[in-house]
Amino acid sequence: MNSAARIEAFLEMMSAERGAAENTLSSYRRDLEDASQEISGGLAGAGAADIRSYLDDIAERGFAPTSQARKLSAIRQFFKFLYAEGLRGDDPTGTLDSPKKGRPLPKTMSEAETGRLVDRAAQEATNAALNDGDSLAALRLHALVEVLYATGLRVSELVGLPVTVALRDDRFFMVRGKGDKERMVPLSAKARAAMRAWLTARATVPAFADSTFLFPAASDTGHLSRQVFARDLKGLAARAGITAAKISPHVLRHAFASHLLQNGADLRAVQQLLGHSDISTTQIYTHVLEERLVRLVNDHHPLAD
Repeated sequence: MNSAARIEAFLEMMSAERGAAENTLSSYRRDLEDASQEISGGLAGAGAADIRSYLDDIAERGFAPTSQARKLSAIRQFFKFLYAEGLRGDDPTGTLDSPKKGRPLPKTMSEAETGRLVDRAAQEATNAALNDGDSLAALRLHALVEVLYATGLRVSELVGLPVTVALRDDRFFMVRGKGDKERMVPLSAKARAAMRAWLTARATVPAFADSTFLFPAASDTGHLSRQVFARDLKGLAARAGITAAKISPHVLRHAFASHLLQNGADLRAVQQLLGHSDISTTQIYTHVLEERLVRLVNDHHPLAD
């Protein structure tokens, strides 16, 4: 069995036995196929020195420590599988050290930048000069941006929302996130209005009539893909005068959390809204709390300069 066949067998196991999500399987595939292409003779027959050389190479190519660690994790799991199945008599990753990962601050946007982005989306959604196709796309993008900034949803949760969320027109709705866990998230008045406008436009497209998704598309999943939304969001940012490289759906999720904390929200409440199972994940935002406390002391302490 060559490396490609063994990678396929590993992915089948991850899907069938461990119930790995499609996004996780795609990530494993990319990482393992990249390693197999770069290592002479393929990944399945590689030794510890080969894998160490590959890790040194991706570090030199500029991959962040987090990306290096993710790739090594995929390789480790692959070799554990080969060893467990008797396809290898050893595990060459046993002596390899993981790249040291720092805790970089998440990319985010200021409230002013986010306001410009949302305002631009609203302006384009009401532009009467657009043709039907462009108007439909603008209304969809406005709804996506408003809902994302109002809720802090993960992008996969956002694009896969059921149409019932908009039909109910409630101030809150339940979303099923990681680990199949449900949580309640709020909807602002602006987000609900943008969804209603999109729902009206959506009803004019016969192909969308039977879809259960709020943002249907002719894709394998039946809904808008994360990649298309990310591309459209970058285009919107550029038109709003914001550097496209600075923004992604994940950055808007971070902006949601950061702006809540800056304006007095409790860290545990933000944890629940983001769907983090562990408070330690939410603690990447403690820098925001620290800035808020410093500002509080500087503004209100009688002896502050």
